[in-house]
Amino acid sequence: MKFSINREQLLKPLQQVAAVVEKRQTLPVLSNVLLEVGDGQLSMTGTDLELELVARLPLEGERQAGETTVPARKLVDIAKSLPAEADIRFEVDGERMLVRSGRSRFTLSTLPASEFPNLEEDAAGSTLDIQPGVLRGLIDRTAFSMAQQDVRYYLNGMLFELKPGRLRAVATDGHRLALCDAELDMPVEEASVILPRKGVMELSRILGDAGENARLTVGRNHVRIVVGAITFTSKLVDGKFPEYDRVIPKEGSRTIIADRETLRQALARVAILSNEKYRGVRVQLSEGSLRIVANNPEQEEAEEEVSVDFNGQPLEIGFNVSYLLDVLNTMAGTQAELEMGDSNSSALVLDPESKAALYVVMPMRL
Repeated sequence: MKFSINREQLLKPLQQVAAVVEKRQTLPVLSNVLLEVGDGQLSMTGTDLELELVARLPLEGERQAGETTVPARKLVDIAKSLPAEADIRFEVDGERMLVRSGRSRFTLSTLPASEFPNLEEDAAGSTLDIQPGVLRGLIDRTAFSMAQQDVRYYLNGMLFELKPGRLRAVATDGHRLALCDAELDMPVEEASVILPRKGVMELSRILGDAGENARLTVGRNHVRIVVGAITFTSKLVDGKFPEYDRVIPKEGSRTIIADRETLRQALARVAILSNEKYRGVRVQLSEGSLRIVANNPEQEEAEEEVSVDFNGQPLEIGFNVSYLLDVLNTMAGTQAELEMGDSNSSALVLDPESKAALYVVMPMRL
């Protein structure tokens, strides 16, 4: 096996593939990237047995078909260290791979391609074409609500729900919930799957600068997305996502409209003196005013008052300030709408300028 490729053509796809590879692996071959040459192209594959990323690049010039695996991180570091626009030549020599560029020469160890695992392909599934920016938007507006290492493993990921006319993303950690919808203009089979947290984050990275359409296939055990020369496959979380509709407040008795940036800055300032562990703040609502108070075990206190559009009964309620800031940082509109019931009810946060997303934040006892 041998081939030549330009550094600029190789580096970015190689970095994307290597990002899937875990540093500490039980199987040595999982620290490697699979390189395959054939049909005029180079195929690079990285996997951690849960996710698989394949990048395909066209090859020109002299080449010889074959396949092998080499250490992913070392190959990335070599490619990064070489000068811009350098041509890199690869050649397998026995159990070693020779990498040459200009006066530089590297010899990498290899492991047989036959040892490299392959994520089984789901033949059947619901397939749709979607703009990468739309899919990235769904993830960006909800991902912060995913749980991290929760024993309720089905919360350590994101629910994707396909229904006629829409694709919905939902994430919750049990204390807050984020939901976002995207309209679809093509018929799809109904499906409901949970993509694991790592898969969500890697997918967001891949979609970041993709210009062309993405093809999304939702199978029984896998989700596959093809965008440009990249094919992303992820196993699904085998579990039942909570009935999220039941925790969305239907009608709050108090509706508050505030300038989003003013409220965000006030919360960020008050958060400085909140309890570092629990992050609680007290919100006192009265006509035309929202007062935010925080204190900590050192007897320090911060207080802010924000003018809001509100006419109704006064209310005092506690929240985790980080949860409110996450929502306000994610929203893009100039205003924020908060719907509240009583001091024991969750708050519903909406962007009046975009009804595609909604957020639920549970109250805290202070």
